[in-house]
Amino acid sequence: MTPTIRAFVLRPVPGLSLPSYVAGSHIVVDCGEVRNAYSLTGSGSLPDAYTISVLLRPDGRGGSRRMHRASPGDRLRCSVPRSAFAPVATARHHLMIGGGIGITPLLSHLRAARLWGRKATLIYGVGADGPVPYRHALVELTGGNLCIARDRVSLLRTMEKALQTQPIGTHFYVCGPGGLIDASLEAAHRLGWPDERCHVERFAGLELDDGAPFTVRLKRSNRSVEVPSGTSLLDALAAAGIAWPSMCRRGVCGECRMEHAEGRILHRDLVLTPAERAETTCLMPCVSRAEGVLILDL
Repeated sequence: MTPTIRAFVLRPVPGLSLPSYVAGSHIVVDCGEVRNAYSLTGSGSLPDAYTISVLLRPDGRGGSRRMHRASPGDRLRCSVPRSAFAPVATARHHLMIGGGIGITPLLSHLRAARLWGRKATLIYGVGADGPVPYRHALVELTGGNLCIARDRVSLLRTMEKALQTQPIGTHFYVCGPGGLIDASLEAAHRLGWPDERCHVERFAGLELDDGAPFTVRLKRSNRSVEVPSGTSLLDALAAAGIAWPSMCRRGVCGECRMEHAEGRILHRDLVLTPAERAETTCLMPCVSRAEGVLILDL
């Protein structure tokens, strides 16, 4: 791959098979004391192996460093695939915009598009002098509908032009650095793209907002839990002896999603759609808070 990106081929232990998955899915890998989500890069159809790519992050929590030290034959504990960024099968065309390691879920989209005969275009932003991950595969999979941008100005210019010239029925997908995602969504909304045709996969999460304290009332157990300023709802529940599944703890993965909530929710996640937020019945307790009293079905 590149000096900082390492590709992995993960095969099941003898006697087990791997389930198929929707393009754009990810798996969660136990990396020592942390668990990281990595996008699958295959088409998802009848896989005999799962393929992922891991960017080395020297300033991260240590998961990528552990992965880069792994050797052939090592055993890794992985989750089943989870879908959070699936392509829309009925789309007339698929416009994909990626930056850096954000190419990984889009590579899965392209392989599925090739498999199922769907039309797709890719705009890929990379460093000015660095290598292009998966270059040969991208050229082949896009059939020439590929633009590689070497600087931010040309990337945004190409993206804006593409957003203006797509046929009706196109769906738009973006994955990469937060700045690229925000600029892409701003341009799409300014040009009249409806939310339901814009799809986002974010790798970087949010820092916890200290926020004001609030109270949580638990319906089933008839208990109340105080959530102080600077403490997440997830941590407050854990301190009260209530375990809840979680992974990224930064509002990105959707693992800790809670349903059937009642109250004034202050959403801060990067997962829920505007429609889901408007319903005010679900939240991500790792980053979201509430005003006053929040009632949970626990």
